[in-house]
Amino acid sequence: MPDSRTFLIAEDEAMIAMLLEDFLELLGHKVSAVVASVAEGEAAIASGGFDIAILDVNLNHEKCWPLAEALRAKSVPCLFATGGGDAIPPHLADVLKLAKPFSLASLQTALANLG
Repeated sequence: MPDSRTFLIAEDEAMIAMLLEDFLELLGHKVSAVVASVAEGEAAIASGGFDIAILDVNLNHEKCWPLAEALRAKSVPCLFATGGGDAIPPHLADVLKLAKPFSLASLQTALANLG
């Protein structure tokens, strides 16, 4: 894993987004954008400026699948943050999951597994 990566965070719960930002900074990474909806995420993906994304599966009652598909089209890796119980579409089943509630250690492990 590179020493430092730049992240897009798609998370509709402000406290969880802030926790992720803090954890990523503690691990030596940067956050280029935090979005709370699929529409905001699509705009951020179009703008770029990051090399990995963490996507909350449920963004304001919308699934994040369009974001994962857009990232895949740009060859940008992502993780799904999920509380469980979400049925992942078969074509996205290979995306690594980050189980909520997560810890600094679980985030670090997920990022290491991402490569």
